[in-house]
Amino acid sequence: MSDCIFCKIAAGQLPSSKVYEDDEVLAFHDIHPFARVHILIIPKLHVATLADCTPEHERLLGRMLLLAPRLAKEQGLDAGFKTLINTGRGGGQEVFHIHVHVFGGGDPVDRS
Repeated sequence: MSDCIFCKIAAGQLPSSKVYEDDEVLAFHDIHPFARVHILIIPKLHVATLADCTPEHERLLGRMLLLAPRLAKEQGLDAGFKTLINTGRGGGQEVFHIHVHVFGGGDPVDRS
């Protein structure tokens, strides 16, 4: 989608602080972190919300969720972490490209 910020990030048209990338998914640091570590895992395929997923997305969703603990550990979240998928406006979704938040490690670091 031409106006989707996550599609632009996945296509390399906008910069991100990547922590992982393969042919199907990309993970990067959130620019407005909730915690010291806050990563977003996105599919390169545009799917607006979790509610828009179908059985054909099952493998991709599993891939994203299985990536979460690996990236959390690589980012030093050995004691645990949280995951979150906001779905729809009523669910707090702001960017309509499905994404998994992975976060933990206390309050965010002031990056200003």
